[in-house]
Amino acid sequence: MNIALRMWQMSDIPDLVATINNENMLNNLGDTIPYPYTEKDAETFIRKMLSVEKDSQYPFAITCDGKVIGSVHLFRKEDIHRLTAELGYHLAEPYWGKGIMTRAVKQVCAQVFENTDIVRIFATAFVRNVASCRVLEKAGFQCEGILRQNAIKNGEVLDTKMYALLKSLAKGIG
Repeated sequence: MNIALRMWQMSDIPDLVATINNENMLNNLGDTIPYPYTEKDAETFIRKMLSVEKDSQYPFAITCDGKVIGSVHLFRKEDIHRLTAELGYHLAEPYWGKGIMTRAVKQVCAQVFENTDIVRIFATAFVRNVASCRVLEKAGFQCEGILRQNAIKNGEVLDTKMYALLKSLAKGIG
């Protein structure tokens, strides 16, 4: 398997649709992602990623042998949090448990820390999503606490874990 991170391309639309249309994965993502996910949704997303303002977002497609299998994305925060970025990611279910997401998270965090003024990257995960929490931990993130009743997904009020990685503590993560 040749795993790589790269910029999004319009030709990724079919792969993105196939990747996102999975209820097991969507049960662990935010509600802004529609289900079913259509080619129009994928086109809108990719166009948006191709036109992001420089240094405001860092979106990458995760590929395996040239085929998109997921996404890893950093969003710079604003105002007093402008040196902080939020991490989001997803990976197609057939690729779970293979260390791919941990490698992708490490790589994008190292790249952003090395090439920007970002000093803190954070992510939240549902407490029940043990695999996502483990990805963050293996990538060097530290759990900063549990945010009780912090989210609602599929009608269920859920706790989330807050994780962060600091530039000053992230030497050699990539």
